[in-house]
Amino acid sequence: MSRRRVGTAIAGLLLVAGCATEGGGPAAPAAGGAAPATAAFRTADFAWSKAPGKGQIEGQLSYSPRGVTYSCANGPVVLTPETAWVRSRMMILYRSADQATLPAADVRARTPPERNQDYSQFARRATCDGTNHFQFAGLPDGAWFVITIAKPANPSAGQELAIMRRVTIKNGQTLRTRLP
Repeated sequence: MSRRRVGTAIAGLLLVAGCATEGGGPAAPAAGGAAPATAAFRTADFAWSKAPGKGQIEGQLSYSPRGVTYSCANGPVVLTPETAWVRSRMMILYRSADQATLPAADVRARTPPERNQDYSQFARRATCDGTNHFQFAGLPDGAWFVITIAKPANPSAGQELAIMRRVTIKNGQTLRTRLP
């Protein structure tokens, strides 16, 4: 898959999925198992994430389950601010609003068709370097979701994984985090 298609796939994992009630929690399934109604997207809920800040995230993917080494080298990492709308989407996609490591195909399969193009302006992007490190700078204090796609070093040894972790910046700190 090309670098552009991988970036589009991650954006799809972030931008296309999730449903919520107006109160911000996951919506209950509709009668008959139909997809739940989505909450209104409110641009104002994201305003805090555009403020200048001194916070930084220095991250690294370090994942080798059962001896299979995974990498995000030269791939995108997305950082999205936490809002009730985003948190609900994380619950739909990842079945968690804290952290998850799941097959990327499973996450994509839970992606409902609803989209909101306004959301992409609040997501920040970085690239994993050749040693699986990434960095975000100039962040305001608050909670964020770090998301990437990890691929096995040997493609026949495993499947692509979608990795998500919630992190919190406080007092303009530099936060060091490892994924998963």
